Amino acid sequence: MQKNRRFAAGLATALTIFALACLVVAAVAGSLDFANPALAQQEGQVPGNTLGGNSDADIWRAIRQGEQGTVSIPNEQAGVLVQSEGENWRSIRNGPLSVYGVWAMLGIIALLALFFALRGRIRIEHGRSGRVVERFNFIERFAHWLTAGSFVVLALTGLNMLYGRYVVLPLLGPEIFSAITLAGKYAHNYLAFAFMAGLVLIFVLWIRDNIPDRTDAKWVAAGGGMFRKGVHPPAKRFNAGQKIVFWLVILGGLSVSLSGIALLFPFEFSMFSKTFAFFNLFGFDLPANLTPMQEMQLSHIWHGIIGLLLIAVIIAHIYIGTIGMEGAFDAMGSGMVDENWAREHHSLWVDELERKPSSQPSPPARAAGGDD
Repeated sequence: MQKNRRFAAGLATALTIFALACLVVAAVAGSLDFANPALAQQEGQVPGNTLGGNSDADIWRAIRQGEQGTVSIPNEQAGVLVQSEGENWRSIRNGPLSVYGVWAMLGIIALLALFFALRGRIRIEHGRSGRVVERFNFIERFAHWLTAGSFVVLALTGLNMLYGRYVVLPLLGPEIFSAITLAGKYAHNYLAFAFMAGLVLIFVLWIRDNIPDRTDAKWVAAGGGMFRKGVHPPAKRFNAGQKIVFWLVILGGLSVSLSGIALLFPFEFSMFSKTFAFFNLFGFDLPANLTPMQEMQLSHIWHGIIGLLLIAVIIAHIYIGTIGMEGAFDAMGSGMVDENWAREHHSLWVDELERKPSSQPSPPARAAGGDD
């Protein structure tokens, strides 16, 4: 009996303590405003001392804009959680760059076709004389074909990278397309150095003859004799049109080479940051603090833009040097051009040659019994 009384007294004491604890908890809970989440979930209540479900919009906005955190691995770029410029790069590459590139190439082909339909092939007006004059020596032709040949491969492989999955893949299937693209990638990477070497050679060999002068203005005013028969404006070794192509190839080739080097050796150069910083000295407000990833994206877009422009220029150059003008291909084929062709298109250059006894136009090896 006494044992039961002690048990009852202990139970009563426990219940009393439990009731008092409930009252304390209720009092504390009643002092909190659960209708206000910001007040109910104060900083420090979530493990890790974070904001929990009530994340700060400014923090995510900064992350979306590329704010970089800290990481413990060597790759510091991993500290960028969201790299929004990747979406911009993809939309530009697959949008304006691809679309305008197609229009540029088709546009130049359409213009050349229209020109050929209206003007026809530009003939040697006085016919071939049977006498030839050296236009380009072996070194000059080697430099030209080194640059031209490597550029054609670079252009085709680059176009495959940009348009191949839309054109080549459906025609040849994934296996052949993959093999072609992989081989094209290696060709593009390594032949780029041959193209750069060719650029240096033609710059050194021809820079002196491609400085603009007053005769170029006259040539341009006469349309280079391209649109009217019987019109042959005087020109030196290179006319104004050839000088324009020369400088487009040199400057465009330099630009596409620099961006190509940045792509071949990723995250090693900050060309755009330095370029933008230079322009900012003249009042521009360009972003000069670019991340390595942004540098790569800008290099890729710029490489595509300049590459497509050069392709359009070279298409016109190939046209005029082959079917567009009679006798033009001989200059880079054998290096010897007909004297009448030279007089019609580069009369001042022929005059210079005639003033040098060792360089006078001479009859070809087949002159005996020839057209003379």
